[in-house]
Amino acid sequence: MIKQGSLFLSSFPLNTTPVSETMMFGEPDPDLNSGQILDWLEDSMPHLPLILDDLYCSADILDDPWWGLDPIDVNVISASLDNVTSTVCSTTASPAVITEPPRQQSSDMSKKRKALSEEQMGKKSSGNKKGTGKSRKSDGNVGNNKDGRWAEQLLNPCAAAITAGNVTRVQHFLFVLQELASPTGDANYRLADHGMQALIRHLSFTTKNPAKAVAPTVTFATSTPSFFKRSLINFNDISPWFTVPNNIANAAILQVLSEQDYGSCRTLHILDIGVSHGFQWPTLLEALSRRPGGPPPLVRLTVVPPTHENHQIPFANCPPDYDFASNILRFAKDVNVNLQINKLDNCPLQDLNAQIINSSPDETLIVCAQFRLHNLNHTKPDNRAEFLKLMRSMEPKGVILSDNNMDCGCNSCGNFDSRFSQSLDYLWSFLDSTSVAFKGRETEERKLVEAEAAKALINPCEMNEKKGKWGERMTEVGFVEHAFADDVVDQARALLKKYDGHWEMRVEETNGSVGLWWKKQPVSFCSLWKIDQKKW
Repeated sequence: MIKQGSLFLSSFPLNTTPVSETMMFGEPDPDLNSGQILDWLEDSMPHLPLILDDLYCSADILDDPWWGLDPIDVNVISASLDNVTSTVCSTTASPAVITEPPRQQSSDMSKKRKALSEEQMGKKSSGNKKGTGKSRKSDGNVGNNKDGRWAEQLLNPCAAAITAGNVTRVQHFLFVLQELASPTGDANYRLADHGMQALIRHLSFTTKNPAKAVAPTVTFATSTPSFFKRSLINFNDISPWFTVPNNIANAAILQVLSEQDYGSCRTLHILDIGVSHGFQWPTLLEALSRRPGGPPPLVRLTVVPPTHENHQIPFANCPPDYDFASNILRFAKDVNVNLQINKLDNCPLQDLNAQIINSSPDETLIVCAQFRLHNLNHTKPDNRAEFLKLMRSMEPKGVILSDNNMDCGCNSCGNFDSRFSQSLDYLWSFLDSTSVAFKGRETEERKLVEAEAAKALINPCEMNEKKGKWGERMTEVGFVEHAFADDVVDQARALLKKYDGHWEMRVEETNGSVGLWWKKQPVSFCSLWKIDQKKW
């Protein structure tokens, strides 16, 4: 838990408990809105009325006594900003905390803060504590309304100040964020918490004087196998984030298989480049067992997990001792499917070929690439184009491509603050949807999946592209898009009805791809590709 000195920014009431000479953050006010935060920022900087508009002004007010900055903190942040480059290191650094807030405040500002504090306290009920699920009004109403997403109105200007090298603004925004950020509460507070830690981590990459570390966040790779398994099962049960794409992929595999000559399909070979960790396949195996004529004589599953250096890819890693193969093999035996599983550890995607996966021309090869290919570099070296060419050379009967449907924000396509803003938008949708999925409950399972999603803020390989750009890439290497069969789409729609009404599916009229949307914002896409026989 973050700790800091006993001086607080008093306009935002917090439940605090003294511990030694420090104060621990309690629950932020659930009714806090963006207007009050922006008012506070304006009141706290009367000589800088355009703090959110003029983000790139010089840092000539660094000596202003109002700021009362700790010289050590200023030096650390200054050193960081002097060394900020467009390339983000891929190694993991410990998160950090700011040790002390600004010391001096004007009397007028204190009066306004007191008035706002009294107004906020009047709105709070005495029983409104974190974890009770009662403070959720903004969860359902804010949605993708930018005006209500106050965390981004603090995080994005802070990232812009980092890019501009403005020490004063960075220090100020971090102080405010540390007062408001919380790992619990509604999506705004949790986004502020993850975003603040990502910003401080980014700064610590560029200095030899890292700030004081706090307890590391538990992610998939650092959790226990049993907790990881339980959390993922629960998440897939209450959220369609991966469940619907997995369902579409399984149905598409059956669609491709049905289009092959039954007598010639002796072996079904699935190349699994995804994030399902085995949970996707029991449903497919059961469906194969119910096919007219039974399953193929042999089903091969080749799994390609991330390499060791790609440990920051969201949702792709698992605990070291986690093994899903034995459970799936046991299930396959129960449903009379002859299954073989091969795992290619530490094999870069761009090194894959027919020999490495041991593919043969007489088998039906289907590639299932889900939420992993956007981590391939698309600049220099262009590993993304190289992999797509290699995938084409394997001559698969079908490729199911699912990924995040968002613009690229990598260092080659923009600066740090633009990339950070893209990732914040993605993380907001995730946190907002998990607030609904978990019904406001503060659970360890929710913290785990949200921490995994938050890795998008610090992963330098987050090189997302929208569906249209992926279509161009696939076409260039010799694939043509095919529409999903009607029963594939109908089955996915029926599954989606199980979840919250803010989720929706959209089918592209031109190519038949399927998009998953949350509160009218695109989240991901699923598409089906085959080799273009006319072109090759």
